[in-house]
Amino acid sequence: MPGNLTVAELDAAIAEGAIDTVVVAFPDAQGRLVGKRVSSRLFQEEVLAHGAEACNYLLSVDVDMNTVDGYAMASWETGYGDMVLRPDIATLRRIPWLPGSALVMADLVWEEGEPVVQSPRDILHRQRARLAERSLVAYSGTELEFIVFDDTYRDAWAKGYRGLTASTDYNVDYDLLASGRLEPLLRDIRLSMDGAGLYTEGVKGECNLGQQEIAFRYAEALETADQHTIYKNGAKAIADSHGKSLTFMAKFDEREGNSCHIHLSVRSDSGEAVMAGDGAHGFSPLMEHWIAGILATLREFTLLYAPTINSYKRYAKGTFAPTGVAWGIDNRTCALRVIGRGHSLRVENRVPGGDVNPYLATAAIIAGGLHGIEHELPLPEALTGNAYTAGVDHLPTTLREAAELFDGSAIARAAFGDEVVEHYLNQARVEVEAYDAAVTDWERVRGFERL
Repeated sequence: MPGNLTVAELDAAIAEGAIDTVVVAFPDAQGRLVGKRVSSRLFQEEVLAHGAEACNYLLSVDVDMNTVDGYAMASWETGYGDMVLRPDIATLRRIPWLPGSALVMADLVWEEGEPVVQSPRDILHRQRARLAERSLVAYSGTELEFIVFDDTYRDAWAKGYRGLTASTDYNVDYDLLASGRLEPLLRDIRLSMDGAGLYTEGVKGECNLGQQEIAFRYAEALETADQHTIYKNGAKAIADSHGKSLTFMAKFDEREGNSCHIHLSVRSDSGEAVMAGDGAHGFSPLMEHWIAGILATLREFTLLYAPTINSYKRYAKGTFAPTGVAWGIDNRTCALRVIGRGHSLRVENRVPGGDVNPYLATAAIIAGGLHGIEHELPLPEALTGNAYTAGVDHLPTTLREAAELFDGSAIARAAFGDEVVEHYLNQARVEVEAYDAAVTDWERVRGFERL
């Protein structure tokens, strides 16, 4: 893609004065893009070969960037030392929405060179390595929905995110008229992402007011997670430049939430379509075990698919968000929807919302699939009809419940390691405690005068 850069191309752009800044970035525990901007000269002379440093608290803070207790990797007792950001040169790219800037994703290592195992990128690296041991490669695509508002981010903040004006006035699912007024913004996002080396497929309206979805071409799983994170950050910056704001939160209001369906398939490392076969539905035995494994771990791994309090507000009947543990052929009421054929045969995991950390969710899908393969789990019958009323097991309904399931999961501890499990359990604990201490608008409306 034209936005991607080699080191030689970066050097040439720096020499021409076209690039003067390199953003060295990584995903934090919440899946946000964080890092630092360095001068192009420093990047060439130091950072490219030796990396950059950042405080290890960046994986151990809450959404407000507050330091919190309970993390083994970073605390006041350990002095909040540094991690090293080691650039992954394969991710070097232009960033059109930041003039004069390039961006490179980084892996996190300790000063001695050992990986920071709690980092989202490393968690996904290790599941990809498990696939590679079986000569398999994962390909994925994320479908990320968002809601656009005519208010700026600063105005929205000042209003306490109340009384915002959505950019459309009614349901614009597949609409080409009312959603057209968003085209200046949407076109800028699409072209900017193409300029950053992403392959934009298109955009469509969604059901909620102001809701849209921009889709990108599938790619190898790590590349997709990186692109997802860069896109999410860039889309907000571009909306801000248009005097608008947009949100990816899973459930902004009582209408439809923002989903992030993750499509994932595996192929052999030589490119063969190993999921397709001569079995029922055109499945291979590997595909049957793969689906069965994801299904069997769905409740235990929900914490990695739905990481916030707000995530669980999205799971409501009749909203195209799943509530039950079920799979089906092209059935949008199921948590797992199987579509495609041949190389495109894949599982669409409909559990994640727009607040998902794509590295963790993708790692969970792979770990679930591998659990099914390793134990040759039999595939239950596909659900036909309405999964909302089928009486199947329910997904966790709260972050607290999801954390308890993750905590007790021997499968999670075997797949990810105790350090990772305890890290993200603590993140959930911090989120739950903050929510439990909050007094909400809902409580004031019900109780201020009438109770």
